[in-house]
Amino acid sequence: MKSIRSLFLWGIGFIYFGFFSTILILLSYLMPLRKLDPILRTALKILFKILFVKVEVEGNPDLNESKTYLLMSNHVSLFDVPLLKAYIPVYFKGVEAHHQFKWPFYGWLIKRLGTIPIRRDSFFASMKSLEKASTELENGISIAILPEGSRTITGKLRPFKKMPFKLAKKANLDIVPIGLSGLFKLKSKISWHITPSKITINFGDPITAVEIQDLTLEELRQKVREKIASLVNED
Repeated sequence: MKSIRSLFLWGIGFIYFGFFSTILILLSYLMPLRKLDPILRTALKILFKILFVKVEVEGNPDLNESKTYLLMSNHVSLFDVPLLKAYIPVYFKGVEAHHQFKWPFYGWLIKRLGTIPIRRDSFFASMKSLEKASTELENGISIAILPEGSRTITGKLRPFKKMPFKLAKKANLDIVPIGLSGLFKLKSKISWHITPSKITINFGDPITAVEIQDLTLEELRQKVREKIASLVNED
């Protein structure tokens, strides 16, 4: 029964995603990405409804569209980034693994959206990606990054990489910690099954640029990890 349900959800999800991503790719040639962003958010919210997933928003997502942020969350599922894009109320670009740019529809769409590819197997390639992210931040574009680097296989928070916090120290911008809950049950890395469930995106209070500069890189990494952990409700 679980396999049949998952096949059905993958099928309708892929058809819907293929349809709206094709439209968005075409629109990306005709309108600025910032103006396209609200359409993308709405389309992704509909995707979760199609998959019978209830999304709850907690905390205070009252972010200022005129400000630039570094957004960080835990990394649980391949649905993490669509969830963030659907419910973060400011325009941002993400940082995603380079191999995802080869996926049909999804890879084509994130490339058109200006998502930054990162190679986890190369230090120098990773540094180039973070330099590009730094340039985007300097140009006033918020960046979302998942500091664990890869999805959890246990449902528990993994150690955080250092590079995102080097970026944070250089950028001198507020960090918005975000906790994602329920996605391991929805779709874990170790299973292809989709289990419709309630998921939560929980926004924490920003860590200010002033506070960031008063912390060492290691202190900042630990503080952000503790903040995100406090926003996650583990099943």
